[in-house]
Amino acid sequence: MTEFTKTQLALRNGQDKPEVWVANRGLIYDVTASKMWRMGKHYEHWAGQDLTEELKDAPHTDRVFEKFQVIGMLHVSS
Repeated sequence: MTEFTKTQLALRNGQDKPEVWVANRGLIYDVTASKMWRMGKHYEHWAGQDLTEELKDAPHTDRVFEKFQVIGMLHVSS
């Protein structure tokens, strides 16, 4: 599986490039086709970043990502 850096993920914010990606638990998802992520924003959440911590307070579980394609893994630098 392809690894992407946080910098590469940040460019997929719906503004800098046409793709809209978000990360959760180390996986990167393509949410471009979702009506909920138009212009790279979903309520107070912005695309192009790791949402793992933010999802702890979400009204839904991370199972919501099951309907989206996994693009790759988020590279974690040590």
